[in-house]
Amino acid sequence: MVPVVYQRSPSGLPEVPQWTGSPSDSALIVMENSEGGDDEATVVDDLSEEEDLEVFQPTEHWQTLKPGKAVPAGSHVRLNLQTGQREVRLGEEQIKYWTHKHRYDAVQNSLQSYFSADEVKRKLKKLKDSAPMSKDADQQDQNKFRSLEELKRDMAALNLLVETDFQVIKRLLDKLNSTDSTTEQRLQILLELEYLVHQVDNAQTLCSMGGLQLILGGLNSSDYRLQDSSAFVLGSALASNPTVQVEAVERGGLQKLLTLLATKRPLSVKKKALFALASLLRHFPYAQSHFLSHGGLQVLSELFGEDGGGSIRVRIVTLLYDLITEKELNSRVSMDKTPDSSHNARLDQYSKVTLHTGLQEGRWCSLIPELLGSAEHDWREKGLQTMLAMVPVCLDQYRTDDSLPVSLGSLKAQYQELVEQEQALGEDDGYFGEILDLLHTLELKIM
Repeated sequence: MVPVVYQRSPSGLPEVPQWTGSPSDSALIVMENSEGGDDEATVVDDLSEEEDLEVFQPTEHWQTLKPGKAVPAGSHVRLNLQTGQREVRLGEEQIKYWTHKHRYDAVQNSLQSYFSADEVKRKLKKLKDSAPMSKDADQQDQNKFRSLEELKRDMAALNLLVETDFQVIKRLLDKLNSTDSTTEQRLQILLELEYLVHQVDNAQTLCSMGGLQLILGGLNSSDYRLQDSSAFVLGSALASNPTVQVEAVERGGLQKLLTLLATKRPLSVKKKALFALASLLRHFPYAQSHFLSHGGLQVLSELFGEDGGGSIRVRIVTLLYDLITEKELNSRVSMDKTPDSSHNARLDQYSKVTLHTGLQEGRWCSLIPELLGSAEHDWREKGLQTMLAMVPVCLDQYRTDDSLPVSLGSLKAQYQELVEQEQALGEDDGYFGEILDLLHTLELKIM
């Protein structure tokens, strides 16, 4: 490359002239350097040149300069020895100046896009001097909107329609307790209450308003529909809610539910009563001990024998399985935790739950295996799970039952075939495989 010499303005900054279509004030002249031995290219102002040259605007990158083109003073020019063409770009100082100038111009342009203070005043004055709107047009615009007083009245009316759950429960209980309410209205009220008491706070609110007593009273109704709906509300309110569970036991709810299960009632009523009983007993050892002392297992065993279809049976077996595993789990946790006052009180309550003795005396060791003869896979699974949980109580009876090994062997062959079908479909850990594992485990325990 050929060394380049630059000419600067007297101020030391590169002169960057502005072109507005007039002939160029600068041109590129290549001169010999008499002092040095190398060729040099100098960009100087050639004001004496009258030739009208087209100005080439360089950038910060090297660009080819065609013959007959002029460049601004201070630009860098070089001769590319490979191509034999001249190349030009802005100088370092010129780039700095150009960047600053463009930024300043951009700010000025943005300021010019806004109105000046005088222009704003003039436009505001024109608005004031414009003709006022006619009264008819003004009235039409006002009719499109409501007044502030109307809006306030509407908002007040809306506020009256918005009720909290507390207000809704109170209103429903007042209607339920009213002698003017019909049976259909009471059924609708109970349906709405069942939806609300799923929330723990709402169920406790129901108790604080005396609603639980009304629900328990519905269990004694002569209308089976009211018994069904009342038991449904009671079960939803009792679920995982110790406050409601305690009050239900204190108000005789356990005895009322056992009465429904022990007497002749429609199947739907007994299903809802069993649901409420399960909600009352789970995680409540005090209620469990009262259940056993009031002959609860005997009531369930009679109900188990009466149910030929099996829908009640599987519910009873599920409840027993939950009670057995709950007691075992709390006993296991007591061995791992450091005992405190509340923990010791809980253990003392569970120690009074003589569930194993009641299961053995109630012939449950022979009743539960009857579920294995069902055609439903889910019922068989529930039966196998409960039988495994009852092995400590029923082991001797399992071993003396000659029909049990035959039944287990037949089920193993059936589920082995089903497992092979699952594996053929790519399901290595399928549902039938779980049932087959239960069969193997039970067979090993009773051998």
